[in-house]
Amino acid sequence: MGRITFASMATGALVALTLIVAVVPDASEARVVGAVLLAFATGWAMLALLTTRWTTQPQRWAHVPAAVMATSGAVLAAVDPGEPAMTLLSWVWVPALLVLGVWVWGQVRRSMPGRSRLLVYPVAAAMLLAGTGGLYHASTESPTAAAGPMPGKLVDVGGYRLHLNCTGTGSPTVVLLNGLGETSPLWARVQPAVAATSRVCAYDRAGQGWSDDSPNPADATTAATDLHQLLSAAGETGPFVLAGHSSGGVHALTYTHLYDSDVAGVVLLDSASPHQVELVTTFNGEYQVMRRALAVAPTLFRFGLGNAMGGPALPGRAGAQVAAFANSPRGLANTRAEQAALPVAFRQAQALATLGNIPLVVLTAKDNVDDKPGWAAAQDQMAALSSNARHTVENQSHVGLLTDPTGAGGTVTAIADVVTASRTHALLPTR
Repeated sequence: MGRITFASMATGALVALTLIVAVVPDASEARVVGAVLLAFATGWAMLALLTTRWTTQPQRWAHVPAAVMATSGAVLAAVDPGEPAMTLLSWVWVPALLVLGVWVWGQVRRSMPGRSRLLVYPVAAAMLLAGTGGLYHASTESPTAAAGPMPGKLVDVGGYRLHLNCTGTGSPTVVLLNGLGETSPLWARVQPAVAATSRVCAYDRAGQGWSDDSPNPADATTAATDLHQLLSAAGETGPFVLAGHSSGGVHALTYTHLYDSDVAGVVLLDSASPHQVELVTTFNGEYQVMRRALAVAPTLFRFGLGNAMGGPALPGRAGAQVAAFANSPRGLANTRAEQAALPVAFRQAQALATLGNIPLVVLTAKDNVDDKPGWAAAQDQMAALSSNARHTVENQSHVGLLTDPTGAGGTVTAIADVVTASRTHALLPTR
């Protein structure tokens, strides 16, 4: 009995892990969950069938969780609901999981002998814990409600709306481009300082922050096209200075390639490189790990994990707003979609061969230079895109260029220098 119980529970877990790692890492959340449920159903079915065949104490009750999970998994995989259906379904699966967990616990206590039950109790306890966390998460505010009043406005870009928040006056207008998994409140230390001398706009790409979801691919060309439509529809006139953090730098380079006459200058803030795959030797391993971890992350956060996570230290409500969006199933689903599209986004950005002599500042975080072999070379290569460029390494972390007061100050200086150089058609100052 003990060996059969262990083998059955282990089989369900191993099949689920195998499916996540090797079969469905790029599938939708619903299909990932469906595959995992089918895997767990296999384990419960094994327990029922093998104990019936090979022991004198058959655990036929295990057919019930096997049937429930197999049916639920098959329906999810076939129907493949997206948002907001997956969120609404929480009010179905959470009570069902709690009831099933209690029922399994009772059946184990009643039917399983001795130490064998100790192998199933943790599974039933995990079901109850997940159901409780899911109930808590389902009863909390949506990320948009938790973030509070939206600064700026929503602008239709052709069937969906993007969030845009512009402040300050003066030309050229600076546009702030978020990195992977980031939202516009993350610029809370940067935007007010830039707004003191120039107009500056922060925005959220489709699926981020206050923006609507989009049916289009989450790649750099789509992001650039959306941004161009957003600025035009909002009445913001170029040419613009684009300041992109992390993967936002890749989007800035792609935008410049597609709409070069709209760009007066570029600031790359510890930006990912269009040649990241070839130059940064750790990238592919990190990409493959993240690709698989993000496959299950939105669902895990439906169990309430995100509600316990805080945000960065930023002025006002900005830190809480960043946390509300990032630590949510929707935020993780957007991060997953953009992360999966990174190789495509890199290839799209490679189409930009030169920036000519437009002002370019490359600001690099020393932490990445120290920890990622090839990062420094990739940053140098991007700085070589313009004949009017400056490359500076700041003693900061990747996100510290936005969240740390000193790091944000360096970012503001870099943006201000590019704005001034574009206004005066002068060379960038050396610092």
